Amino acid sequence: MVSRKLVKSLIKEYEKAWITRNPEAIASIFTKNGIYHERVLEKPFVGSNQIKKYWVDKVIGEQKNIRFKLLNFYIQDDTAIAEWEARFHNTKKNAEIHMKEVAILKIKGNKIAALREYWASETLK
Repeated sequence: MVSRKLVKSLIKEYEKAWITRNPEAIASIFTKNGIYHERVLEKPFVGSNQIKKYWVDKVIGEQKNIRFKLLNFYIQDDTAIAEWEARFHNTKKNAEIHMKEVAILKIKGNKIAALREYWASETLK
């Protein structure tokens, strides 16, 4: 079973990587062949290079002034389910975005082996 301390630490690192828009930091919390599934009906990003490229394109390319708040997280064996809320400025749309998300994280060792995101967002005035 994965510890609460490890899961909280990984989520904190995820938050820090997102807020600082750091592709190296996000890749560092995934296993070598980690899977980042941002949209579950689309193809996932697999491995450090694809995850970093996604981060550069999406986070650096389209988001700034990111705020993140962990709401809850739960653990079962090697899987964690985390719920968080985020707000950011979407530079592509020139709009403020509010997002709520549930992420399912499969943990291997002390890293994320797979992350699947389920989220909804709204554009704020």
